[in-house]
Amino acid sequence: MITTDSIQTLLKALQNARDQKKRIGLVPTMGNLHEGHISLLELARRESDFVVTSLFVNPMQFGPQEDLQSYPRTPSADQKALSRAGCAALFAPSVKEMYPNGLSNHCSVLVPGVSGGLCGESRPGHFQGVATVVTKLFNIVQPDIAVFGQKDYQQLAVIRAFTQDLNFATRILAAPTFRAPDGLALSSRNGYLSPVERDIAPLLYRCIRQIAEAVEQGERDYASLIKDGKTMLEGAGFRMDYLEIRAARTLEAPAQQDKSLVILVAAFIGTTRLIDNIECCLP
Repeated sequence: MITTDSIQTLLKALQNARDQKKRIGLVPTMGNLHEGHISLLELARRESDFVVTSLFVNPMQFGPQEDLQSYPRTPSADQKALSRAGCAALFAPSVKEMYPNGLSNHCSVLVPGVSGGLCGESRPGHFQGVATVVTKLFNIVQPDIAVFGQKDYQQLAVIRAFTQDLNFATRILAAPTFRAPDGLALSSRNGYLSPVERDIAPLLYRCIRQIAEAVEQGERDYASLIKDGKTMLEGAGFRMDYLEIRAARTLEAPAQQDKSLVILVAAFIGTTRLIDNIECCLP
């Protein structure tokens, strides 16, 4: 596996791969890899010949009061895991490499519509930072395919939107959320949870699954479903950010013609913010 923090070194490796007619895959990550990340890599390997995984904790997507400095970083373990999983190239740039003129002097990518509300409301500027760094990675790597997890559902919608709007040729693939046996979506932030909080955390998925099952069985009083779900989670110790039923394609409030829906949740347990979602279809 090629490992580099240099854009120029990566470009040379990519040119060698293209000279051999290899299809390029990209898996962007912020490191601290777990089985969910490895499942993204496995999907990329099935759909391409030369997979680049990026490890970059992107400061542009963190707000002033968020966990940029404390975000877990495990570069040595990540490198070993990627090598075992068959990654062709690990790109782990510095902030200086990605933003040589500093964040304040760097242009950014703003994605209207799908970036509003939900996490976009509670984390102002977050998706602008995500869209900017992924745009840079797309321009550097020029991948044939790129893989993102469905756990970050709104992020996936944002990436799909600017990929289309900016005419990137990259095909976006969505990998299913990877879960622990008790249903908790794997996340680097799960490591912040105390043992007691970890025992409570799976209720988040249980809640949205119950809402999805009710919708699929014909329940249409969405407001009551959301109210009951919030009551259940708050009673268990969660502090709610949002719990919403949205149209899966647009992330807007469901219209009568919308048959594919998604239930999205973000909530704090202790100081840790967890997100999850589940898709459902009307009968």
